[in-house]
Amino acid sequence: MDQINHYFPSLTEDQIQKIRQIADLYKDWNQKINVVSRKDIDEIYTRHVLHSLAIAKILQFNPGTKVLDVGTGGGFPGIPLAIMFPEVHFTLIDSIGKKIKVVDEVVEGLQLQNVKSVNDRVENLDNQFDFIVSRAVAAMPTFTHWVKGKIKPKSSHSVKNGILYLKGGDLTEELQGYKTAEIFPIQNYFEDEFFETKKVVYLPRKR
Repeated sequence: MDQINHYFPSLTEDQIQKIRQIADLYKDWNQKINVVSRKDIDEIYTRHVLHSLAIAKILQFNPGTKVLDVGTGGGFPGIPLAIMFPEVHFTLIDSIGKKIKVVDEVVEGLQLQNVKSVNDRVENLDNQFDFIVSRAVAAMPTFTHWVKGKIKPKSSHSVKNGILYLKGGDLTEELQGYKTAEIFPIQNYFEDEFFETKKVVYLPRKR
């Protein structure tokens, strides 16, 4: 929590309270349905919450923005971002039902009013969104194929609508076909050594 407060000093009391609840909720549900690795559960604020919130350092979503979290797993990055942006609409999708069950229980426990969950493959969604977020569920060519046609053409932000993707390691080869991609090293924002190789990739929607 100290880390979160340090990097996001303007959180409201309600946001702080919700973030505090995250550890207990996930520890409880992780004993029933393993959605966070055992070694990571004690580091949930650094490796999951703060990692998810790196996206908030790259872009501040405007109220009313619609965001899709693809392959959300247990709810990352969508749930921490939903706490950070209570006036933004988040849809969290995963094809694995037990993971969506955990998402639903955590969302209920946190009393989040701005999160909708979907148990399905993203290809089956008909909706369009301003931004799509995700955390390393596939290589970028595969991912962009999955979400083709899911991004709204008209943007209400200072940047184009697009993808904000949490990835690690050397992305040179993976992104060589994406000339408009921007890479933001997370260590520029967070000091913890966990983030040394972690990045946010912003890929604007094609015209």
